[in-house]
Amino acid sequence: MNFDNIVAERKNKTIYRDGDKCVKVFNSSFAKADILNEALNQARVEDCGLNVPKILEVTTVDGKWAIISEYIEGETLSHLMRDNPADTEKYLEMMVDTQLLIHTKKSPLLSRLKDKMNRKILTADLDPVTRYELLIRLEGLPNHDKLCHGDLCPSNIILTPEGKLYVIDWAHATQGNASADAARSFLTFHLRGEADLAEKYLDMFCEGSNIEKSYVQKWMPIVAASQSVKGKLEERDFLLRWANVVDYE
Repeated sequence: MNFDNIVAERKNKTIYRDGDKCVKVFNSSFAKADILNEALNQARVEDCGLNVPKILEVTTVDGKWAIISEYIEGETLSHLMRDNPADTEKYLEMMVDTQLLIHTKKSPLLSRLKDKMNRKILTADLDPVTRYELLIRLEGLPNHDKLCHGDLCPSNIILTPEGKLYVIDWAHATQGNASADAARSFLTFHLRGEADLAEKYLDMFCEGSNIEKSYVQKWMPIVAASQSVKGKLEERDFLLRWANVVDYE
């Protein structure tokens, strides 16, 4: 296996290209169950008819767990936005269209989004009253079974030279409410300091899905609280502020 070509480096994983294969190597801090679950999620999503890199193997490399999948030739939408700022809205629209397509699919063996969020909010660093109100709000929101990526952003969508869009990184995939998925994408833009893009994204999503913006906003404190549990330390304060500032109905 060739580890000379590094595609991307993250805090706790490194992604390599080995010919027509993509090798994602995790550091020792990752739980084996989380890695196996990521591979299983992606394998299940493969059956939904979306453009998703196929999982080829789960193995170990020098004692570290690794997921091997198809390598998709192309550029991420985030790189295209950076290199072609005049076309940012065009690429943002591609992202929204991709997300709306994802939400038309179902994968009944995936974990349920509301169950996952419930578990995370119970362990979030919140005062008991806020935690209780968030759990009550979560319980009162509709139960849906749409496929949700859980971390859709421009860096997780690849545009190939042939013009196809591939979605990568399905570690957080669940079945649930599309508006929660949109709230997660909105907050991701904010976490990256892209507040203007966040607002443009939300406008595009709501227009394309015919969902009221106020309904997506109902999910934002819930999603923020849930994400804060495993969020980076530098992101946690921001997410917890979102979990606390929204008025509860």
